[in-house]
Amino acid sequence: MPSPRYGSALRDEVRSAGVTPLIGVFDMLSASIAARHYDGFFVSGFGFAASYYGLPDIGYIAWPDMVAFVQRLRLAFPDKHLLVDIDDGYVDPEVACHVIGNLELLGASGVILEDQRRPRRCGQAADKQILPLEQYLEKLELVLRTRTDLVVVARTDATEEDEILRRAAAFAATDADVVLVDGVTSVRLMREIKSVLGGKPLLFNQIAGGRSPALSLTELAEVGVDVAIYSTPCLFAAHSAIDAELARLRDSDGRLPEESITVADSFALLERNISRHQR
Repeated sequence: MPSPRYGSALRDEVRSAGVTPLIGVFDMLSASIAARHYDGFFVSGFGFAASYYGLPDIGYIAWPDMVAFVQRLRLAFPDKHLLVDIDDGYVDPEVACHVIGNLELLGASGVILEDQRRPRRCGQAADKQILPLEQYLEKLELVLRTRTDLVVVARTDATEEDEILRRAAAFAATDADVVLVDGVTSVRLMREIKSVLGGKPLLFNQIAGGRSPALSLTELAEVGVDVAIYSTPCLFAAHSAIDAELARLRDSDGRLPEESITVADSFALLERNISRHQR
């Protein structure tokens, strides 16, 4: 069994000064590149649904696929924080707890559990449906009793301001480690959310083109944010770069460019992930 240090290490990082950035990764290659720049990963449901299934993040992810991905990540990156998106816990509270047990055994650092009900939507969408608060809290409490060291982020997808503040306060009153309000639309509202948390850390989701304002880490720190997840920069960069590269290849009659990533560059990057190099 892995040491419980993974949850503790992330918890200590979150409680330290400044904002902890966690970079969204969608496959092993994106994680390999992100590992060169950052110390923590966010295992994004948005990115995983796109990469693994070629589908939008609206409930297609099967928990064994996500668990298997986390296993590969932990083997290759033993010293990185791994915060894992488990959506609504895959509907059933008992399934959520089973997934928690698997992820903790594999060395995940933490999970995000949301209060959406099916059919679920991207957290930045406007037409989300949420569980009754009491029903979500029952699921959350069961998950909290199941974990031993895993960081648990309680997430609400409420969109009405009064309900956002009510749920944020209720989540902060539990043993959840961090609170996330997804799709928060203003700095003013972020400050109000922070004010009802009673010192509980606040997580902010950065996503290009979403409902939330684009803010720097310095600006987030001024608001009182403790953790920032960057769900899509790797995914959207890959989307843009692949599209541009293939258009260029087509326009150059199939001739490869002289300046590009080579076989040697790629091999050197990926060789670092071999388990014997992690000792």
